[in-house]
Amino acid sequence: MTDYTLYCFAQSGHSYKVASYLNLAGLNWSPRFVDFFAGEARSPEYRQINSMGECPVLVHGDVKLSQSGVILDYLVKETGQFAPANEADAREVLRWVLWDNHKGSSQFGTTRFMLNFLPEKHRNEAVNSFLLGRCKAALTILNDHLNGRGWMVGSAPTLADLCCSSYLFYPEPFGFERANLPHIDAWLTRLEALPNWQHPYDLMPGHPLPGTA
Repeated sequence: MTDYTLYCFAQSGHSYKVASYLNLAGLNWSPRFVDFFAGEARSPEYRQINSMGECPVLVHGDVKLSQSGVILDYLVKETGQFAPANEADAREVLRWVLWDNHKGSSQFGTTRFMLNFLPEKHRNEAVNSFLLGRCKAALTILNDHLNGRGWMVGSAPTLADLCCSSYLFYPEPFGFERANLPHIDAWLTRLEALPNWQHPYDLMPGHPLPGTA
């Protein structure tokens, strides 16, 4: 029996933040596949698990949590792993987690969905152009921040690194060219070298999507 159950699906970068933490921390966990693209997250049964109709959801004993930032905060406090070194670093980690949720993952995830998973007949060139511009701006901020730094905050990886990197490991195009952003590229390489790191499509169920293999 596992200690942690994660409701997730392979294409979800927000789910990957938590799955990556659980794996990197060496915790006893198991994924529970949510068939997002078939509408499971909108079903009445799933809304009983998470009224927001989203992934991820973490279940740990009697504790049930949604929203990746909240889940990661809980896990850091439970395990002490990937924690900031002091109060000043904790504020900086929170700053980057909030930035990622508003300016990073929110843009990367939406753009990736619009360009790759939304049926072509529903795609809008003007909307996609706007979103690609938002991604470019966010990636520039991130790349500049990592210039001369090993990690997002402090001298070791924290949950800020897991949050800000999650969508950048996916292969589908959304305006991110790793080779053109050397500081991000070097940072992702460091993350990939951590013990127990796995690619999202190897770590979570649901890839490839039916009809795309």
